[in-house]
Amino acid sequence: MSSHGTRNLISIAQLAAALAVAVVVGVCWSHSRPVLAAPADAPGPSGYHLLKKFNLGGEGFWDYLEIDSPSHRLFVSRGTKVVVLNVSTGRVVGEIPNTAGVHGVALAPALGRGFTSNGAAGTVSIFDLKTLKVIGEAPAGKNPDAIVYDPASRRVFTMNGRSGDSTAIDAATGKVAGTIPLGGKPEYAVADGAGHVYVNLEDKSEELRIDSRTLAVTARWSLAPCESPSGLAMDVKHRRLFAGCENKMMAVVDANTGKVVATPPIGEGVDANRFDPATQYAFASNGRSGTLTVVHEDAPDKYRVVENVPTQVGARTMALDPRTHDVYLVTASFGPPPPPTPEHPHPFPTLVPNSFVVLVFGR
Repeated sequence: MSSHGTRNLISIAQLAAALAVAVVVGVCWSHSRPVLAAPADAPGPSGYHLLKKFNLGGEGFWDYLEIDSPSHRLFVSRGTKVVVLNVSTGRVVGEIPNTAGVHGVALAPALGRGFTSNGAAGTVSIFDLKTLKVIGEAPAGKNPDAIVYDPASRRVFTMNGRSGDSTAIDAATGKVAGTIPLGGKPEYAVADGAGHVYVNLEDKSEELRIDSRTLAVTARWSLAPCESPSGLAMDVKHRRLFAGCENKMMAVVDANTGKVVATPPIGEGVDANRFDPATQYAFASNGRSGTLTVVHEDAPDKYRVVENVPTQVGARTMALDPRTHDVYLVTASFGPPPPPTPEHPHPFPTLVPNSFVVLVFGR
């Protein structure tokens, strides 16, 4: 739990809240462990339903996912390492070790490199994308959380939660290019490929635009009525951002003006968003409600909720394969919390050993 710092504490608290209202989301108790309602195995209006479930097991909490579509590999952060899964076979094909408090993975296919944000260590591990061997390390700020590669500047950007800044790293050399003060706690970030990086400030409910070449913040926009934004995705063609908000809405933002153009409702406990340009679907993975909200972009300023696909409580982060359009989620089963103590009067629920799974949803 401590390896992920503040982010994991918040996430575990969200799961505790989900378990407290388990009857609402289909969780029942049998002896000492929860039995979760099965995800939908038949298509609904969006066509998305459970295709596969891979049981990875292992210990430790998790955070962001990243997919390398050409190699069919899914990168899963697991506390002190990144587990690499071949999604075609369901087999673990490698690990990236010594990534203390790892949050996310960024890929730079043109350079044949990958990068991990190691929250507890305050570093970035650089690995060979083909062999998965670690080939370098770079310093970051305090608790680097989200990490994104910007092809326009050929730089990697970490969003440092505790120091409230972003570290820019030259992806080819591994050298730090600069540090950008952000004026708040950054969460997820996306790059548009044209020299801009966008990032949510969770504690300010703001969206920032960063010039990836000059390393300057060029815009700061309020996301009201969105509260505590976390996940972020982008429709690059139509210049729309999709921010997942704690108050159960998806803020759709004009990436040129910062105007919030729509706020379709989503489930509870969102932590990731994705957009599929081929289907015009925007997704929100909701850990507390155990749902995947599917929103269709009918027009750049018109959005409708197509469906809330049942997933599993705790499935709060995701990856989207643009080639197959499959959505990947991870979660585990949870048992009752341990007895309270003076040091921990409200203990978090326990993880059921070896219950960690990858859920694959598709059409």
